[in-house]
Amino acid sequence: MERSIFAALTGSLLAISTLGGLAFVWGPPTPPQPPPPSRMEGEWRLLEPVTYENISVFPVVSSISQDTSAFLTLEEGLATGEVIVREQGSEGMVRGRDGRIVYVPQYNTGASVNQLVLINRSKRPLLLLAGELVSGGKQDRVIGKDRIVPVGAPPLPLDVFCVEHGRWTGVSQQFSAANTIVHPSVRERAAVDKKQEEVWDAVRSGTTAPAPAAAPPARLTMSDIQGAIAGSGGRTEAYEKIYVSRAVGVPIDEFVAEVQRRFANATSNLKGERVIGVVVAYGGEVAWSDIFASADLFDHYWNKLLRSYAVEALARPTYRAVASRDNANEFLRHLNGHITEETDPGVYRWREITEGRLTQIELDALQPRTITLHRLLLHRTS
Repeated sequence: MERSIFAALTGSLLAISTLGGLAFVWGPPTPPQPPPPSRMEGEWRLLEPVTYENISVFPVVSSISQDTSAFLTLEEGLATGEVIVREQGSEGMVRGRDGRIVYVPQYNTGASVNQLVLINRSKRPLLLLAGELVSGGKQDRVIGKDRIVPVGAPPLPLDVFCVEHGRWTGVSQQFSAANTIVHPSVRERAAVDKKQEEVWDAVRSGTTAPAPAAAPPARLTMSDIQGAIAGSGGRTEAYEKIYVSRAVGVPIDEFVAEVQRRFANATSNLKGERVIGVVVAYGGEVAWSDIFASADLFDHYWNKLLRSYAVEALARPTYRAVASRDNANEFLRHLNGHITEETDPGVYRWREITEGRLTQIELDALQPRTITLHRLLLHRTS
């Protein structure tokens, strides 16, 4: 079954009247529909699922991949120094006349748990995805929302969520890329619920998906997760420790390696097509999808996404049911629901569509042409 990657996932759009800066729009479930934006469209299809234990991963493949080379990712930018992320307050960041960054002491402000300062000094717009983890500063944080930071933008107040409890000190005010995207339960709390307490509860519990009383036990229990994230003496707890703990990290690595092997085998003989996304089911329930505008973007994020899906799978009951391709196609259906939209004119448009327990988040780049860089669709756990 083939569909347009954009037509299958695009929700209704609201007409926007922008008075400059960022505009926010809330609309009724059935708003008037303006003509769709001009965009390049590609055909996609779902392959049969790659299955292992309680996870099913449906590759989304397309014969057309958009050119996304104009965009810089957070991992690339932090690694090269083209992107700087620092704690808010101790030093302000401004651009000098030569375009270089100048740090100015700030005496009347302090660091904030839920806000950092980011500057993009590269020659490419910067792509940020909700759930990406940055390490350092006074404590590790995750990005709260998909967005694009344009070239030459002033220092940006960046909304984030803490995933490291108990530490509020640091040798450096700067952050580095952790090469990690938090697993779906945590990412949902950050991107959809936007509440710090719920983000941290999701870190400690492993999964926020309710389990029936008679469900088979998960391979990773809440106690396993809490033991992994705890620091020496129990004074600190950090999300990133999930992956380095022998008790938890080794099962994750083994799980990822096997799914990766099966996924590579399933997608190795594609003729004129490449993978641009995935749909993920746990124990027969289709729960999540990440789809990108290009195979190159998918390749960049795939290893981090797979690790995040594996943590979620290991924290959920070990049901061996397998979702069907029809189930996955139905999950990607057109949503009709409440729309929230935010736009930075000439830079990006962020749109959230909510229908029942389904939430879809789309990020459109508006320059050099309108293109949907990333779509997240999830079945909320609460």
